[in-house]
Amino acid sequence: MIPLGNASRRPLRFPTATVLIILVNGLLFIAELTAGLDFVQRWAVIPRDILAGRRWFTVLTAMFLHAGWAHILGNMLFFWVFGPQIENAMGTVRYVVFYLLGGWVATMAQVLTTPASPIPVVGASGAIAAVMGAFLIMFPRDRIRTVVFFGWFIRLTLMPAAVLIGMWFIIQLFSGLGALVQTQRGGVAYMAHIGGFVFGLLLSRFFRKRVRRVDWYLE
Repeated sequence: MIPLGNASRRPLRFPTATVLIILVNGLLFIAELTAGLDFVQRWAVIPRDILAGRRWFTVLTAMFLHAGWAHILGNMLFFWVFGPQIENAMGTVRYVVFYLLGGWVATMAQVLTTPASPIPVVGASGAIAAVMGAFLIMFPRDRIRTVVFFGWFIRLTLMPAAVLIGMWFIIQLFSGLGALVQTQRGGVAYMAHIGGFVFGLLLSRFFRKRVRRVDWYLE
């Protein structure tokens, strides 16, 4: 399933923080392509280093790095679908704090479940998972334009956010549990996804603006 956009609403205000975060991710990805593996190794999270008290700054920097074109394009698409509505609901400053905290929690969830791993961890997926958790709490009934694949059959449909995000989380949960019993050789950081998502579910309401006016175009 690939989400394409929200068919139920769009924010009245321009999503400044969402766009800037996407731009930063894009610029740093270009830097990765230019500088090569040494750049990634320097700024990525390595779990065993974090638990040894080294290179803590990478918990922040790693969430703006990506492992390839598919990784960054997929992450930024999900972020663009769900981020602007959450930015509008929280306000720009709270939203940025929420995003960074969600990314930190997600990274630490991965570090704590793979404490001896020397494998670099990169990506915005954990922070975006926090945004998706917030979306599930705030707008579960919104209809999301989604491309659904059934083998060779492809269909564009409107899917309730609760169904789409719920199915995504179930996949992450079972994949994460499976990864825990396997030898860690790289791949998807499922525990980061789970940690970020749970953070968004539990704490997003504390970041929401305390106002009655709703800034939306409803469609």
